[in-house]
Amino acid sequence: MGRVALVTGGTRGIGKAISARLKADGYEVAANYSGNAEAAKLCEEELAIKCYRFNVSSFEETGASLQQIERDLGPVDVVVNNAGITRDAPFHKMSLEQWNEVIDTDLSSVFNVTRQVWDGMRERGFGRVINISSINGQKGQFGQANYSAAKAGLIGFTKALAQEGAKRGITVNAVAPGYIDTDMVRAVPEKVLEGIVAGIPVGRLGEAGEIASICAYLASEEAAFITGATMTVNGGQYITG
Repeated sequence: MGRVALVTGGTRGIGKAISARLKADGYEVAANYSGNAEAAKLCEEELAIKCYRFNVSSFEETGASLQQIERDLGPVDVVVNNAGITRDAPFHKMSLEQWNEVIDTDLSSVFNVTRQVWDGMRERGFGRVINISSINGQKGQFGQANYSAAKAGLIGFTKALAQEGAKRGITVNAVAPGYIDTDMVRAVPEKVLEGIVAGIPVGRLGEAGEIASICAYLASEEAAFITGATMTVNGGQYITG
C-alpha cells in the first residue's frame, strides 16, 4: 500500500484535480467533501478513490472521519488543505455570520485537520502538509476581507508550522493560486471575467492541473528541502519578492 493522501474539498475543481494527480502518482487518496454528494459519487467512480463526507470546520467531526480514513486506508502521510468557501460582501455590509463561516471553513479547518494527523507524522518521521492559499490572501481583494484574512492566515500558519516540523521530516508549504478555470470562476459575469484575464500577463486563466502539479511535487520525496514556502501560481498577475 502506498502513502495515504487526504485532500479536503477534493471532489470538485482544483481539489479534484489534486486528487486525480495524487492518485495517478500512486497515493491512496481520500477526498473530503461537505455537501455535493452527486459530485462526490462521480469523483469516486472517475478516479477510483474513496470520498468522505464531513464538515472540516468541526474538530470532532473531522477527528471521527480521520479515524475512519485510517481504518480504511492507513495513516495519513500527506494533507492538502484545499477546502474553502467565499461569502463576499463589502466590509460595511458584511455580517458576523459571513465572517465566521469563511474563517471557520477556510482557516480553522486547517487546524482541525492538521492537528489530528500531526502527531502521527511526527512519530513516523514523515509528513507533507500543503495549504491552498490564494492570490487574494497575498494582495487582498475588495469585498473579501473575510476570505483574504483567512487565506493570508494560511501563509502565516505555514511559515510557523514549517519550523516545528522540519526536524521530524515534515514539510509544510502553501500554494497561492491566481484565477483558475473552474466552475466558480466561470460563473463570474463575462465582462468581469474579461477584465480579470486582461490583468494576467500570460493572457489566460490557470488550469486546475497546474495547481495539482505543484502540489504533487511538494508532496514528493524530491521536495524534502522545501518547507515554509509559498508557491505563487498566478500567471504573473501578482509577483512577490
